[in-house]
Amino acid sequence: MDEPAEARVGRGQRPAEAMREDLELFGVVELEERIDALQAEIDRTRAQIKKKQSGRAAAEALFGRSAD
Repeated sequence: MDEPAEARVGRGQRPAEAMREDLELFGVVELEERIDALQAEIDRTRAQIKKKQSGRAAAEALFGRSAD
C-alpha cells in the first residue's frame, strides 16, 4: 500500500508557519537560539536583496534604463 504523500510546502511558507508557533512552549535558551536563527535568515535575505539590486544596477548601467 502506498503511504500518503506529504503536502508540499509552498515557497516562503516556513517563516509564516514559524510565526504561528506558540512561543510559550519554548524555554529561554530555545527562544534565544530562535532569535539567532531568525537574525541569520534576515541577514541572508538582506544580502540576497543587495546582490539582486547590484545586478540590476549593473544591467541598467550597461544597457541603459528604459524610458517609461
